[in-house]
Amino acid sequence: MLYRIITLVGGLVFVVALFALLWFFCKKFLEHHGVKEQSSDRAMVLATWTFAGIAVGLVFAVVGSFVLGPWAFYRTLRGHDVPVSDAAAIWWGFGIVVLSLGITAAGFFGFLALVGAY
Repeated sequence: MLYRIITLVGGLVFVVALFALLWFFCKKFLEHHGVKEQSSDRAMVLATWTFAGIAVGLVFAVVGSFVLGPWAFYRTLRGHDVPVSDAAAIWWGFGIVVLSLGITAAGFFGFLALVGAY
């Protein structure tokens, strides 16, 4: 029973870590493209919608997160008037999603191995 509680709490921590990674990479993306004013708030909006796209994509199929996450990033980015082409915005979104999910998944599998659940 204790391992189940530890695993549940660890899973929640990694969900928060995924969102934090998305926010960090979105903020770096905006700063790289010259957005200086309200970059933290804009990154929060980008990360929130990208996270929502990933979450909905994970419900339908794992592959869906790699489609809906970048699409949500692209659609949200269009509202922020960042000077990036459509194709570049989609590829940046895909890269942010892949990197964030990869880091989080690697950490979570390491955590599961550490507690003996994997």
